[in-house]
Parts: sequence; structure tokens; C-alpha cells
Amino acid sequence: MKPSGETLKTGELAEMAGVNIHTVRYYESRGLLPEPRRSASGYRQYGPEHATYIRFIKRAQDLGFTLDEIRELLSLRVVPGAGAAVRARTSGKIQEIDRKIEDLLRIRQKLVELAEACDHHGSPESCLVLHALEDQTN
Repeated sequence: MKPSGETLKTGELAEMAGVNIHTVRYYESRGLLPEPRRSASGYRQYGPEHATYIRFIKRAQDLGFTLDEIRELLSLRVVPGAGAAVRARTSGKIQEIDRKIEDLLRIRQKLVELAEACDHHGSPESCLVLHALEDQTN
């Protein structure tokens, strides 16, 4: 690790943050990272704070937040008293996940019903799973 105050090249930043170079460039192109300083020859000069941003982004993605939602969360990090707004976004994400869970459970139940109704020794023509997938009315 470089001493505080030293700049990092893109590859060094990627290694420090645990991502690949393409991820760093992509996050930068999406406006998720603060603009890095540039050397006299135009090379990006990142600081350790850029690695902090990337780790924040990755953890937020792991929790199901989209990059647009993460951009919003990042902007709220610097707003005094933004706790209520962050809580509201988090609550919204919880509701979204609950809806997805309900949908997945409904899908799972339908698949269980179809699997139980399918004669595994019969011909493909008698398989209710295949008929259900072909049925255009559902």
C-alpha cells in the first residue's frame, strides 16, 4: 500500500479496491467516482479515497442497489441530516426485495405443482410442464 498522499495509477487503485481496471473505468464513466487529478502528461492520479468509493459501490451492489441508486446514496453522504433520506431509500429497497421474494415463491410453487403433475416415465407429449410452457393463454 502506498503512503498517504501518494497517487495511484488505475491498476493500483483497482488492486487496492479489489476490482479490475475495467470496473474502475466503468464507475468513472458512470459518474460514480470523483474526477481524479491528472498528471502533466494526462494520466489519472487517484487517491485512497477513490478505493473507499469503489468499496462502497461494491457493498451497495451486494445489497441489491442499482448503480443509479448508488449514485444517489453517494450524493447523500455529503448532505447534512440525510439520514431520513437514506432510510427511506433503504426501506424502498426492502419493499422491492420483498416483492421479488413473493414473485419467486409464487414461481417456485407453480414449478412444484407442474413437476408433481408430470409423469416422469411418460412421453414428452404427456408432460404437463411442457404443455404449460407452450400454453399461450396463461
